[in-house]
Amino acid sequence: MIREHFEYRQTIATILADDPRQTEAAKSGMLIARQEVERQIAIDPYFSATFEPYTPKNPAEIPASMARAATEAGVGPMAAVAGAIARAGVEAMVGAGATFGLVDNGGDIALVSDREVKVGIYAGTSPLSGRFALLIPPGEGVLGICTSSATVGPSISFGIADAVTVISPDVVAADAWATAICNRITADDTSVLDGLGETEISGVLAVIGDAVIRWGDLPPVVRARVDERLITAGKQPL
Repeated sequence: MIREHFEYRQTIATILADDPRQTEAAKSGMLIARQEVERQIAIDPYFSATFEPYTPKNPAEIPASMARAATEAGVGPMAAVAGAIARAGVEAMVGAGATFGLVDNGGDIALVSDREVKVGIYAGTSPLSGRFALLIPPGEGVLGICTSSATVGPSISFGIADAVTVISPDVVAADAWATAICNRITADDTSVLDGLGETEISGVLAVIGDAVIRWGDLPPVVRARVDERLITAGKQPL
């Protein structure tokens, strides 16, 4: 397996692939996605500034998908930018013939896989951090495994959770909802999860201190020792 680190401006990603041509495809796909987002911001700065749902006029495909997912989750469009870029990278890998490909864009993962994959959960100073992983089964389509944290990394959060991981076949929705849930969930108040049955979100795992909250159809949770050197740290959004 090839593991390649990729950086371009605010995008810091790890690419896993079986073929170097597919890593190059992932980079190209991510850069094209970034260009769409950058053009949207250039003509409509509010798109990147707002923390509230926002529908831009005549957006390109990727900004439009971000806005739709963010509106459903009740957050601003940029809450979904990392997932959108990761998805574009993996879709480009599939277009280059990949049956296995992963892009980890600062903790927001897009994955297509013909094999089992362990995704470790890093939750900062929580005593549970780095001690378990999700065992993702093989599947045909692209899957989103996106994590938001109020205590780890540079992204803005209004919550207290150490990690909220959201799984969905819609990577962009997974990213938006990870932010939305992290903003609101506490160990005593999980009401933000109540409306997820009407969305494309399939599962949620939240770590708050020594508490673990599960919702939906999660893959098996297995013991693991997360190597912090493999964590892809992100920068501030565009």
